[in-house]
Amino acid sequence: MSSNDNNRVYSSVKDYYGKVLSSSKDLKTSACTAGSAPHPLIRDIIGKQVPDAVNERFYGCGNPIPLGIEGLDVLDLGSGSGRDCYVAAALVGPSGSVTGIDMTDEQLEVARDNVAAFGRTLGYRPNLRFVTGYIEELQAAGVEPQSVDLCISNCVVNLSPDKPAVLRGVYSSLRSGGELYFSDVYADADLPEALRTHDVLLGECIGGALHTDDFERIAADDVGFARPRILSAAHIEISDPELRALVGNTQFYSITYRLFKINSRSSADEQTREETASAVATYLGTIPGHPDKYELDVDHAFAANEAATVDSEVAAILAHSWLAKHFAVAEEAGSADAAATAVKKATPTSVLLQRAHKLAQTQRTAAAAAATNSGGSSGCCSGSAKKKCC
Repeated sequence: MSSNDNNRVYSSVKDYYGKVLSSSKDLKTSACTAGSAPHPLIRDIIGKQVPDAVNERFYGCGNPIPLGIEGLDVLDLGSGSGRDCYVAAALVGPSGSVTGIDMTDEQLEVARDNVAAFGRTLGYRPNLRFVTGYIEELQAAGVEPQSVDLCISNCVVNLSPDKPAVLRGVYSSLRSGGELYFSDVYADADLPEALRTHDVLLGECIGGALHTDDFERIAADDVGFARPRILSAAHIEISDPELRALVGNTQFYSITYRLFKINSRSSADEQTREETASAVATYLGTIPGHPDKYELDVDHAFAANEAATVDSEVAAILAHSWLAKHFAVAEEAGSADAAATAVKKATPTSVLLQRAHKLAQTQRTAAAAAATNSGGSSGCCSGSAKKKCC
């Protein structure tokens, strides 16, 4: 896009989130609402510690906040009213820090105005700040290179007119072993330009959705992150008839990706070796909220104190990222052939999206039947319950 096109996108997004939307009730799709309940520990923070004014203007599409982050330095891209920053600040504690960056003055005002009250609830002054700026220009906003352990983002990167610049900036800002842990909206097809510049589709996180293949290529091949890992994927329902007609048969998904900055990035020619070389990893059961099992991604769930064979890239992540203190990793002795049969291959993204779509159809059918029988709707993320639990 040209600079004029970028400015038009910025203006459209600022207007939509600053003036058009007054609360999450004004949204026309499920893209900018969390589709599933977060972990009970996070839900407890949202319901008991995060101020109501912050919760009411939350527009995220997932739950991109990992547990076990005490003492880390966290950056939130497109922090909005600050809900995820407030949660992260409670999790990192007084020894960590959280910085939220956003370009929308109205959202930043809400975020900043509630920090003092939040501190009184915590019982200490949190290292929590909100800066004005663009997520494509992190250094210009005061985010120093190699100053961040964990970067989070919730349904914001799709709003950017220059997504490669966002990923490059995050990569530069992360320390070695750092991670971009974020939820965003993706499409299963390329969108035409008319839809990418449609004001409402942009604001609803639909118009700027990348094809998953394009995103994964940019993140790994162009920027240098380790292979993108999917933690969860959910189909997005577009309930507005006019918007549904505009997008046609294209399907959209909320995906939580994990991108690690590790030194073992290799060329495509070495990928076969990575998939067959193996190590043994044991989860120590030390991450709060995950005493029995920890899910790295959809393909790797580690039972506490049980050794599991992993490929070399997973081993590098567990041994050299911020997760290292929670895992014991050792090279596995044995032949290459034996290792090749033991290492689990990654599930293709297209397969995961097909499963998510099928699950959503099943859930909608069940919900419709339940509503008919009960005369209403129910569930954690329905009605007024959404503000507190999601």
